[in-house]
Amino acid sequence: MLPYLVRRLLENGANTSFVNRISDASLAPAQLVADPCRRATRNQPSQHPRIPPPLSMYLPVRKNSMGVNFANDPELRALAAQINAEQGPWQAAPLVPGADSSSTAPRAVTDPADRRRTIGQWQAADANAIERALGNAVVSQPGWDTTTAEARAAILERAADLLEARRGAFIAMCVREAGKTLPASVAEVREAADFLRYYAHEARRLCGAPIALPGPTGEQNQMHLHGRGVFVCISPWNFPLAIFTGQIAAALATGNSVIAKPAEQATLIGHAMTRLLREAGVPATVLQFLPGDGSTVGAALTGDARVAGVAFTGGTDTAWAINRALAARDAPIATLIAETGGQNALIADSSALPEQLVKDAIASAFDSAGQRCSAARVLFVQTDIADKVLTMLAGAMAELKLGDPGLLSTDIGPVIDQDALDALNAHAARMQHEARLIAEVTLPAGCAHGSFFAPRAYEISGIDVLQREVFGPVLHVVRWQADQLDAVIAAINAAGYGLTLGIHSRIDATIERISRGVRAGNCYVNRNQIGAVVGVQPFGGEGLSGTGSQGRRAALPAALHDRARDQRQHHRRRRQCLAADAGRIG
Repeated sequence: MLPYLVRRLLENGANTSFVNRISDASLAPAQLVADPCRRATRNQPSQHPRIPPPLSMYLPVRKNSMGVNFANDPELRALAAQINAEQGPWQAAPLVPGADSSSTAPRAVTDPADRRRTIGQWQAADANAIERALGNAVVSQPGWDTTTAEARAAILERAADLLEARRGAFIAMCVREAGKTLPASVAEVREAADFLRYYAHEARRLCGAPIALPGPTGEQNQMHLHGRGVFVCISPWNFPLAIFTGQIAAALATGNSVIAKPAEQATLIGHAMTRLLREAGVPATVLQFLPGDGSTVGAALTGDARVAGVAFTGGTDTAWAINRALAARDAPIATLIAETGGQNALIADSSALPEQLVKDAIASAFDSAGQRCSAARVLFVQTDIADKVLTMLAGAMAELKLGDPGLLSTDIGPVIDQDALDALNAHAARMQHEARLIAEVTLPAGCAHGSFFAPRAYEISGIDVLQREVFGPVLHVVRWQADQLDAVIAAINAAGYGLTLGIHSRIDATIERISRGVRAGNCYVNRNQIGAVVGVQPFGGEGLSGTGSQGRRAALPAALHDRARDQRQHHRRRRQCLAADAGRIG
């Protein structure tokens, strides 16, 4: 009621309103009843000189990626035509010069929204391809490292342009292979393009020229940044295009050769992106593609002494295994850039606006079927507003629509595979005994042949009830009293993760207290806690959530070696001056 009253007050109190103008004796009746729409059409739109248009908003660092106006029918129809023209089937295999073929059996790829639909197939790399890829990468890296930063950056920017020109194909693959909804697939393509342009800019900034260092008179000190060597990029299935591309772009920008190993569930997308990067100008031996299981291909790569660094996004257990494999080698110490999961919390105090809180909690917990590492897993809501918030939450969840992610009307698509579905069902069975069900979304009959899990919200006694991250559309709610805020902060930190944190409050002191107290890489205030934008909300966690440098500026120095050069100046002119001084003294 209050927002309605305020809106009416503003409308009636404005000096342009009919109620206000009717008492103005200087206005003729014709002016009062003039058609406002006709008057509006006579206005000439003009751009505010200090507000850049969307494509220019991040300049001079990078051009913004091309978005989609989902409210514009002609634009949607054009995009739909592009997507419908690219429905597979798709193929993927190792991309290794000298070993592009594989002796392994093809594996069928099915649509997670309907497992009866086969969308393509792929072959895993065999031992010969792995060995040849490592050899190629070692030999090609020095030449790529000596390629100018400008040339490397231009290739990455060319790749971004190609990606946007063919976005229909990549959106279709994200929908059919990864089960992403159309808005999420568009965002995926945009983020990949943003990564390419952002790291192109950073390559110029860091590697374009030697960095001058201070020193005494007559001495020139410089720092030169170079690639470390061979980088292995192991990407996840939940962002099969954006993170796959971002890892590779960071490593290539800094002069490293790259061996890319995608998640088994998203091999087709990685194969297509690798081919696009090569088409943009990346040499085939500098960027190679090795699909396969983590236990075979991944283990062989991370255990090899020729690997200088690994960029990884995935589970904490896998990150530990990679760290141990790198440490066990009799080889130079390798760099590990890791981003794992999080027991991400959203804290709301009694001053939070319930409508906005529920909207943001729904987006944070259930967007992409909860398969975001940044997704909200636990909502801490102050007792004073808890009942109202939970009632509204249940009502909002009842409006969510599950189904085919290729339809714009779908809010939530499938989870990635049967293993993910089994893990979520096991958690739901456990919650039946340890939690109170707040709401469960109805699962339509049309979802029977896909990997669909009905989103749920549970009320639990505390975050310690959760033994590990629940990677899916499940929101857990914990009530807290006004005097328990410090205990809430301590409980979140005790979980050991530190990726994202959400805060809903209208009290600045509370916002400051929570954001300083909770150890998290990204803190979002009075908004949802997903969808970090490249270079705008740098993304990376701490503790069990990773090394803190994935997808942010710090990722580039981690992929670089610095070499200092100290040069004493002995120029001819300096010798002449010394000789002249000696003559005067004599």
